[in-house]
Amino acid sequence: MSREGKTYKTSRLLEREPSIEMALRPNSWTDYIGQDKIKSNLRLIVGAAKKRNETCDHLLLYGQAGLGKTTLANLIAKEAGGQLKTTSGPAIEKSSDLAAVLSTLEEGDILFIDEAHRINRSVEEMLYPAMESYKMHLIIGKGPSARMITLDLPSFTLIAATTRVNLLSAPLRSRFGAIFKIDYYSLEDIKKIIERSAKILGIKILPEAVEIIAGASRFTPRIANRLLKRVRDLAQVNQVAVVEDNIASQALSMFDIDNLGLEEHDRRLLKTILEKFGGGPVGVSSLAAALGEDRGIIEDVYEPYLIKSGLLSRTSAGRVITQLAREHLKTSK
Repeated sequence: MSREGKTYKTSRLLEREPSIEMALRPNSWTDYIGQDKIKSNLRLIVGAAKKRNETCDHLLLYGQAGLGKTTLANLIAKEAGGQLKTTSGPAIEKSSDLAAVLSTLEEGDILFIDEAHRINRSVEEMLYPAMESYKMHLIIGKGPSARMITLDLPSFTLIAATTRVNLLSAPLRSRFGAIFKIDYYSLEDIKKIIERSAKILGIKILPEAVEIIAGASRFTPRIANRLLKRVRDLAQVNQVAVVEDNIASQALSMFDIDNLGLEEHDRRLLKTILEKFGGGPVGVSSLAAALGEDRGIIEDVYEPYLIKSGLLSRTSAGRVITQLAREHLKTSK
């Protein structure tokens, strides 16, 4: 199966809990912690468009899951004063699906398409005139009697989000007025996010516990919030009024998460390179075969954080685990 057609699994820590996520989601630029340069540039683009009484340019946001792309789309819509209408690439299978979405748009609306890399290529072409000139071309009828009609669309802004920007076609990428890479957050920003979320959830937590949760959060806000909720669960079950470091550590251990945020599949990948391939280098295809995984999962799900954390190096000769990884494996489960 091609990479475009495969649905990749993610860490269980990235699974969504919509109701609680909504409560923790920032409602203003001030509440949004981190990504300062991107926030500044987005506010500039939206603010300038408002002064000209225009809709702002179409925007592309890309980065790993859980870094805040949907939250940014919500804040952009709020700043622009438009209604946010949300869909996803997998939901747009046919031209009629996209036509149905476009036909609901009103002047100044923000259309947010998540997982944009999964839009069917034939359907994607229907977006081009919609983005460029606010036109929608429809084929009416079949065979020799088929004809094309063109419908006018209201001015709108498309915000597309993806975890795999390389799978977007060049013609689609070129139609965005600005492209932003949402990178991992700093440890200090993750701590601030945990403290903010704890306050919203009514959790009393000590700085030492915040430090432990932040260290295991993989520099990702969604995971930080997920871990905080699991720590809260343990504290409540044990009738602990104030979360200390021992409760945080115990909660992580219960879910088989170590102090660097590695789960079993992460450690298994590193151990496989160390034990079966002498620490590397090893090609991704050989590694995938040894793990019984698709290479796409290794490249798109496992590797980014391991590389970011300095545990894995990707060289021209293949994957190599670092000295830090060797030391970590000695002390982990």
